[in-house]
Amino acid sequence: GAAVAAESSTGTWTTVWTDGLTSLDRYKGRCYHIEPVAGEENQYICYVAYPLDLFEEGSVTNMFTSIVGNVFGFKALRALRLEDLRIPVAYVKTFQGPPHGIQVERDKLNKYGRPLLGCTIKPKLGLSAKNYGRAVYECLRGGLDFTKDDENVNSQPFMRWRDRFLFCAEALYKAQAETGEIKGHYLNATAGTCEEMIKRAVFARELGVPIVMHDYLTGGFTANTSLAHYCRDNGLLLHIHRAMHAVIDRQK
Repeated sequence: GAAVAAESSTGTWTTVWTDGLTSLDRYKGRCYHIEPVAGEENQYICYVAYPLDLFEEGSVTNMFTSIVGNVFGFKALRALRLEDLRIPVAYVKTFQGPPHGIQVERDKLNKYGRPLLGCTIKPKLGLSAKNYGRAVYECLRGGLDFTKDDENVNSQPFMRWRDRFLFCAEALYKAQAETGEIKGHYLNATAGTCEEMIKRAVFARELGVPIVMHDYLTGGFTANTSLAHYCRDNGLLLHIHRAMHAVIDRQK
């Protein structure tokens, strides 16, 4: 427990002269409780706490780099698993959070008092942009409030992102005109770079669609925060896809 606390805060493998230039007692992590895992041999639950000053405000990236970073490759440990994480309210308040909540979503759609009904377009890969837009139109015209891209619909050779955005926007506006209802399609803005992701979100906004989506784990925490800030500043709803979550939380 002490090794985990030290490795992810002020500790290193030896004593260095720069230790005397700061207050290690103030900045070091602390293992304040250890208990054996019931029914398991040589397995323990360690409770570790870190000073709040060790973390950059509003940075999910920095928080996870500190807590689940290098320490998981620490040779002194046979294995290590993060079971739980508790974040002080003072630190939580440094994060913006989702750009908009469910009430704003209902206000944009002008739909209240019932669940919002949507679906994901299938097959998620292989359709041309024109046929993809046709499926979006049929779904929205048939009564759905939303349709959405799936997580790995980005900008592949069979359907480039700009073509998909244009055909989906056309389908959305056509369905709105015929039903008299406000409709939406979750346009996946996930891209290989933050710059390209924002470029796609900007284009979606220019088309007048109400919502974009992002694969926040595979896309990255920094990219996701950047997109959330853009959506808040520009009145876009943001849907987050959990792709890759099971790699982290399903394995035992």
